[in-house]
Amino acid sequence: MESMTHQDGSALGPYRIVSRLGVGGMGEVYRAHDDRLDRDVAIKILPADVASDPERLERFDREARARAALNHPNIVAVHDIGRTGDVTYVVMELIDGATLREELESRPPTARKAVEWTVGVAEGLAAAHAKGIVHRDIKPENLVIAADGRIKILDFGIARYTVPDEDVQDAATVVAGTEPGKVLGTAGYMSPEQVRGEAIDSRSDIFSLGAVLYEMLAGQRAFGGDSAVETMNAVLTTDLPALTGTGQAIPISLDRIVRRCLEKRAEDRFHSSHDLALALEAVTGSATQPAMAIPATPSRGNARLVVGALLLVGTTAAATTWWAPVAPIPPFNRGVRGECRA
Repeated sequence: MESMTHQDGSALGPYRIVSRLGVGGMGEVYRAHDDRLDRDVAIKILPADVASDPERLERFDREARARAALNHPNIVAVHDIGRTGDVTYVVMELIDGATLREELESRPPTARKAVEWTVGVAEGLAAAHAKGIVHRDIKPENLVIAADGRIKILDFGIARYTVPDEDVQDAATVVAGTEPGKVLGTAGYMSPEQVRGEAIDSRSDIFSLGAVLYEMLAGQRAFGGDSAVETMNAVLTTDLPALTGTGQAIPISLDRIVRRCLEKRAEDRFHSSHDLALALEAVTGSATQPAMAIPATPSRGNARLVVGALLLVGTTAAATTWWAPVAPIPPFNRGVRGECRA
């Protein structure tokens, strides 16, 4: 990606750049100030190859409008899109908080909190899926914990948007196709159909969210390897390791939910993210079910505060009854983090 670094204090339309927040495969992100409304925002500047391609730019505009219509507390809000000269940008809600990845590495959640966060993400995804938007890159790095404790979905940079088919009653299951053979996503969190470069729908996001939930509960990634290729092969061929060991007591019903999310065949997973959220909320009231134990190891230290809503367009679960206060979940093996993007 060609560098598009802007200096602090420089203007971008009506916004004043304050500092650079980060860079990803789909653009650079800056903290900026909107003098008109006297508020800080996050601005993502698109890569030059996207901004100069009329077809991709038209698709970006269409998808940005769709995301801006998503008014959900678990999705980072889009405020504006604009162009200044040859620079195209999108303006988003700025989140002061830590990504889920950083939370996992320093302050691992209890099982109760892991389920609460997963419900929030599932409800946010349900809102996106209802608009025909499939995220395609759900992972701890693309989820942020805001100061109020709410989890929000970030980075819809490789999301797929499709107009819901009139013959399909549930827009959450509309197929969002991609070019045959094209692999988009992050190794270890992609669904099997993503790995194979096949057409996907909302159930692909359910697989990815299941991998995140497994990681929060087990203290290790669901699928790993010494390379991105080995990790993707594990997604295709490896059965989910059981949530066993010593430490936190996990209801068998929760273990079954995680396994259903991670089924190799999309048709064997939950029908929708809304159904997944309902199943998780039902489990939180199951005080009498047999439990499975999760390994526990020492924490790695304090979380690093991050600031920003990284990239494109982010309620919590009700109080639970089946977990007594317990020790934190263990820190996480780093494994493979490589991104496989076309």
